[in-house]
Amino acid sequence: MTSPTTDAASAQTKGPGFPEFVCMIALMMALNALAIDSMLPALPDIGTALGVLKENDRQWVVTAYLLGFGGAQIFYGPLADRFGRKPVLLAGVGIYVFFGVVAAFAPTFETLILARVGQGLGSAATRVLAVSIVRDRYEGRTMARVMSLSFLVFLGVPIIAPSLGQLILIVAEWREIFGVLAFAGAALLVWAGLRLPETLHPEDRLPISPSRLADAYRQVFTSRVGMGYTLAMTAITGALFGFINSSQQIFFDVFKAPTLFPTIFAAIAGGIALASILNARLVVKLGSRLISHTALIGFTACGVIHSIVAISGYESIWTFAVIQALTMFCFGFIAGNFGAMAMEPMGHIAGTAASVQGFVSTILGALFGFGIGQQFDGTTVPMSLGFTLMGVLALGAVLFAEKGRLFRAHHRPPVKAAE
Repeated sequence: MTSPTTDAASAQTKGPGFPEFVCMIALMMALNALAIDSMLPALPDIGTALGVLKENDRQWVVTAYLLGFGGAQIFYGPLADRFGRKPVLLAGVGIYVFFGVVAAFAPTFETLILARVGQGLGSAATRVLAVSIVRDRYEGRTMARVMSLSFLVFLGVPIIAPSLGQLILIVAEWREIFGVLAFAGAALLVWAGLRLPETLHPEDRLPISPSRLADAYRQVFTSRVGMGYTLAMTAITGALFGFINSSQQIFFDVFKAPTLFPTIFAAIAGGIALASILNARLVVKLGSRLISHTALIGFTACGVIHSIVAISGYESIWTFAVIQALTMFCFGFIAGNFGAMAMEPMGHIAGTAASVQGFVSTILGALFGFGIGQQFDGTTVPMSLGFTLMGVLALGAVLFAEKGRLFRAHHRPPVKAAE
């Protein structure tokens, strides 16, 4: 019987080589970010074309997608463990493409919102399966290298996505943005269909057992560290989604600077990318808790400072850009570390745990973000106060996870052997 190491090595000789494989995984990750950020400049045009009277209602274009994306994650893990990675991936990407076409031809706002939910349902497959496929094919440092290179692309997409949407609007109308998303999904569908082999070995397939899943879910929801950091990530994600929901209206209505929107949005998103790159270099030396807990305090402090500036009437496009860039810089040190720490006690049920944690953080985060966005009143005050509140909630969740202590490693429980 072959060892896991032998299996991993033999898997590397099948299908795409290393550079092609990295590009394929990067495209899987990019589909989600493109579907969120590329249409932000088009929200006014969508509202006008489809008769959306209240400007805040346009935010459903983002939130509906996030709800579908979060809700489906809990199902893809068990399905991929039972039926294999490739068929589940192709089915999910096919759903993404189909509803992208529906969105492009949507005659009403209600139809568009339903199509966006469908897009999110399909895109969730790429979120869950990208990591699973990489883990099936590689291990150790090679796996870390694949994920790092792919993640760089994932971080870069939010920086350029609004500019891509703005460029499409210059030469076409908003419907073509959804057409581009459908085309990108179709390209991945064909590429993976032709070049990606099945990476899950037949002997590793697991039956969909209600009792096994129920036990796994119970372990996820009762883990103090796992659930504490999941809830902390939920709050921080809610702040991010609140920014995404509000950003177009802030630049268009508050600062009257729609042409600067893609550029400043890119600079703010670049703060996340820069911090993520620095975190990869520093985390081994300093530890994930010291870095992320410090960053969380900085994140919350930025929210407080921004609230004071906004309430006192000293807000300008430049104070907004600088404070938000600093806030997102802190976010970049938080997100990956919180996700890793949430998974620390979950090694024996990693696939199911990742699905559940993704489900919780995305669904509740989307609802928090929608709540922040719906408070938009023509100023940046609701968003800045929302960031402050989310930072405080995240800090409370971390204190719960770590039994009231910051910066110190929580003793990990023994990891059970995989059944």
